Amino acid sequence: MSSLRIHLSSPLILLATLLIVLQAHLTYAIKFELPAYRFPPAKCIWNAAHTGALVIVTANVGPGENQRVDVEIVGSGEHKNTYLSKKGIKGEARFAITAHSEEDVGVCFKNYLDAGVSPSKQLSRVIDLDVDIGADAVDYNAIANQESLSGLETEMRKLEGVVKEIVDELDYLKRREERFQATNLSTNRRVQNFAWFTFFALIGLGTWQILHLRSFFKRKYLID
Repeated sequence: MSSLRIHLSSPLILLATLLIVLQAHLTYAIKFELPAYRFPPAKCIWNAAHTGALVIVTANVGPGENQRVDVEIVGSGEHKNTYLSKKGIKGEARFAITAHSEEDVGVCFKNYLDAGVSPSKQLSRVIDLDVDIGADAVDYNAIANQESLSGLETEMRKLEGVVKEIVDELDYLKRREERFQATNLSTNRRVQNFAWFTFFALIGLGTWQILHLRSFFKRKYLID
């Protein structure tokens, strides 16, 4: 009887461990100080996201006088998408965007110093940033309440989302490998064509030099 319980509980333990590991991997949290300047540089935190991935950004901005924190969410793709731009965020702010392509999504902060205030190292604000991407960004508690799911069904729904992300990641890696292979084949063909062109060019140049020297020597009566 005890062995039966062990066999039944092992898959559940494995499932729970897999969920914990995968969910920890999909959540990105960072806490940092953001100094205030009259013309501040952007402080950007980048995370990779797939096409259509839901990205939830939660920023908790600490208190600070004579300062204004602006946030902008941008993409690193070919089109340089600007998903969101908001000025003067305070306290806890939550933003949701959907990635338009395979790219890194950057959450950029700027801390502006009010006019007439002298710059100081003490003037800064603490940013507590959480970025949830993909399955981890979905509010499964709301889904469970809406669809009346049990705890196990909710965990299985989470696992389904995580597995879908893993499959999408594998598909993306496969497509990228195919692009690399196509690039390698195209490069090899170009190198081969250039090698053949160089070979025939050298043969033609050598033949021309021989004929030219032969004609020159004949004019000088050095050969018949």
